[in-house]
Amino acid sequence: MKNTNMKYFAKLICFTTALTITNIAFADNLTDGIAKAEECVSCHGPLGESALDLWPNLAGQKQAYLIQQLRAFRDGNRFDPWMSPMATALTDKDINDLAAFYSSL
Repeated sequence: MKNTNMKYFAKLICFTTALTITNIAFADNLTDGIAKAEECVSCHGPLGESALDLWPNLAGQKQAYLIQQLRAFRDGNRFDPWMSPMATALTDKDINDLAAFYSSL
């Protein structure tokens, strides 16, 4: 467990440093997405890699795909007993921020 936490923090430090050093067009979305993703960690893992097959990995998914799916959950066009209630409170900005974060991993 300790080794897993060290890997997580090392990746997080590298990721945060990369954001600081580079001039990425969607850096604001990424920063806000990191904060918003705290609610997603219990199912999708701290870096978008789920420990259980029940929940999908979000890391590295295409940004447009994540936006489309989150909007579908929020708007009721797609239903899941766990995800739909989580998505109903998301704004378009929240969705864009989350998609920017997870697609960057």
